[in-house]
Amino acid sequence: MKMTEPLIYELSSPGRVGIALPEPDVPLAELPAGLVRDADSLDLPEVSQLDVVRHFNHLSILNHSIDRGFYPLGSCTMKYNPRLNEDTARLPGFAFSHPLQDPGTAQGNLALMYQLQEWLKEIGGFVAVTLQPAAGAHGEFTGILMMRAYHLDRDDTARKKILIPNSAHGTNPASTTMSGLEVVELPSDDRGNIDLEALRNACGPDVVGLMITNPNTLGLFEEHIEQVVKLVHECGGLVYGDGANMNAIVGVARPGDLGFDVMHYNLHKTFSTPHGGGGPGSGPVGVSERLKDFLPAPLIGIVEEGDDDEPPLYGFVTPKKSIGRVKAFNGQFGMHVRAYTYIRVHGASGLRENSEAAVLNANYLLAKLKGAYKVAYDRVCMHEFVLEGHWADAPDVHALDISKRLMDFGIHPPTNYFPLIVKEALMIEPTETESKETLDQFAEAMLVIAREAHESPEVLKTAPHVTPVARLDEVRAAKELVLCCRPIPEWAE
Repeated sequence: MKMTEPLIYELSSPGRVGIALPEPDVPLAELPAGLVRDADSLDLPEVSQLDVVRHFNHLSILNHSIDRGFYPLGSCTMKYNPRLNEDTARLPGFAFSHPLQDPGTAQGNLALMYQLQEWLKEIGGFVAVTLQPAAGAHGEFTGILMMRAYHLDRDDTARKKILIPNSAHGTNPASTTMSGLEVVELPSDDRGNIDLEALRNACGPDVVGLMITNPNTLGLFEEHIEQVVKLVHECGGLVYGDGANMNAIVGVARPGDLGFDVMHYNLHKTFSTPHGGGGPGSGPVGVSERLKDFLPAPLIGIVEEGDDDEPPLYGFVTPKKSIGRVKAFNGQFGMHVRAYTYIRVHGASGLRENSEAAVLNANYLLAKLKGAYKVAYDRVCMHEFVLEGHWADAPDVHALDISKRLMDFGIHPPTNYFPLIVKEALMIEPTETESKETLDQFAEAMLVIAREAHESPEVLKTAPHVTPVARLDEVRAAKELVLCCRPIPEWAE
């Protein structure tokens, strides 16, 4: 392991200071004795301001990020978040508002949230939208709760099962189980779609509904989606859409038009907001007519109509049969501002062009790589595709080795070992924000690695070679956390 940056405590030198506090402009007073800490008990590193600036700048470039290089993490959509989104989210009127202030003093915020609700309704083909859920999985949970409430409201208490394809995101069965319902897994057919016969056999009076991602996690559009929706509805069930891959079809197809009853949006995937540690997330949920009365309260509504001289008055409204509040206040408002900005900047035609570019980029990469790698389901893909990271004549090389070697080329690895139905899966999503030159660089790196797998596999087995740390024991790193800012020997004592 190569460490390139010492800990801040290792930079400490007695007597060195980095700040100069101003002289107090109030009379001095003694603090209560029990609250005073001496220098030994406080025990902070003694460093100069320049030491601190350099230390944290060095740390900031050790991790790979979307701002530093290509990040083809399939199913996670690591697209570039335009800085304009950040500028608008930091406007004082937004950044310094508080959810407990009088709605009459926050009309601009409420107007933005109302308009975002309206746009998401239009984009998804739904009749109502809530902005409350804090993230995509939270949106799933909210949607399942509404589906359950819908059936219970009709005294249809026999329904306990949620049907989920075996290509689904892991959050789908988790949301189902947390809702107290039973997961029934459905197989995929040889083209990567839901197996229609299996679905037909599973449909019955005990089915709450189906959770489906379209395009699915293989990067494929469900070829029989209308039949799938029809089968579920015919047995009295509802259709939940996992909107994680909505960025492939915005402006092209609307889930509501396909018959979906409820769907969550991942704002970071479809409309660009910070992702992962740069979040927080946001998972608005859209619903069809039959579920609009069950949405969590409150929604943003017009409580007093305007006219030519006065704007409408925005406020909070509660659906008739609401499942209640699912989050404190009204969701992640900063993310709403970023998504609003993104939609406003691109407009309807721009959003469609983004989806088309995402699909084009993925198919461009797929065409370049499928001669050197086996494609799990060799069809025209949507915004992502899945390769098999192994070869029969190079049996010791695995998907993980390919990903580790990619890091030597300055590229973040694709998603590994997901979806679970593909052996040694490498799920690749380039997104619409990458140039042809970047895609070509990635393809060339992947082709070099494919050659190395056959000619010098040890290079892959021992990768990465040029990163700050070498190959980590990933299981141990996840299960034996050492989260301490002090030098290890001192901490151990």
